[in-house]
Amino acid sequence: MGTWWQPDDAFFDLLRDKEIANSMLAEVGGKLVADGNVAEKVKTQKKIIRDFLAGENGRQKVETWLPRWMEFPAESYTSRGGFRTADQWAQMQPLFVRE
Repeated sequence: MGTWWQPDDAFFDLLRDKEIANSMLAEVGGKLVADGNVAEKVKTQKKIIRDFLAGENGRQKVETWLPRWMEFPAESYTSRGGFRTADQWAQMQPLFVRE
């Protein structure tokens, strides 16, 4: 999926949660970058994520990144819940674990 999918303007327009944006920033830029920008506005964090994905403004390009929601199995970025697919997987996952 990461080979074909690229986040577009619609993806970033819908990304409004600061905690999620910071977690995504940690994925593409590393913990140090995310921690250094944790107090920044979501708009700024999204711009930095875009820079990493495009390899612009001195950022090392990140190829084939997928948000956790699109990975398999799907995961949530927060412990708040609300991402139905990840919430349902969390309930079903114990059924697939070998003892």
